Amino acid sequence: MRLHALVSDLETARRALAGGATVLQLRLKDAPTDEAVARGRPFAELAREAGADFVVNDDVEAARRLGADYVHLGRADLARLGGRVDYPCGLSAASADEAVACERAGAAYLGAGPVWATPTKTDADPAIGLDGLAEICRAVSIPVVAIGGVDASNAAECVRAGASGVAVVRAAADAAAVSVAVDAALAAR
Repeated sequence: MRLHALVSDLETARRALAGGATVLQLRLKDAPTDEAVARGRPFAELAREAGADFVVNDDVEAARRLGADYVHLGRADLARLGGRVDYPCGLSAASADEAVACERAGAAYLGAGPVWATPTKTDADPAIGLDGLAEICRAVSIPVVAIGGVDASNAAECVRAGASGVAVVRAAADAAAVSVAVDAALAAR
């Protein structure tokens, strides 16, 4: 859970894994399940070859068919599925109350944020900041991965706030620098 790289292209996936990503998360927004499975096969193979966990975003059936370690679901996805998922999952939370509810719903880990404003997700909630991240980390016993505006310049701050790791989208291609920052902060705990 140390470094999640959210990717949609193979070149970025390769660079992220070579740079130290421990989780490869396939992010194909609005792709139908069959398309996600077809496009996801080489990503799943890359993750397995690298010894990284493989996560599929938003699609439980695609995660099953690809043999993913987890499916990651946003807040609306969980509600759409009736509040429970019968597949190992990570869930998104933007507050301590949501985090506790996600843990109770069976989440294996949380994506907490956005910590900072991010251009990657235009419909994101307001930034929770490091204080909000710390509050979420204190509220649950499962790993918390910080997301939203995270890069090599601020990843260590997330770990110091209590996160187990960070998730990056724009900074996935710079995974080596993010990895160094996260490792240094984890070592200082």
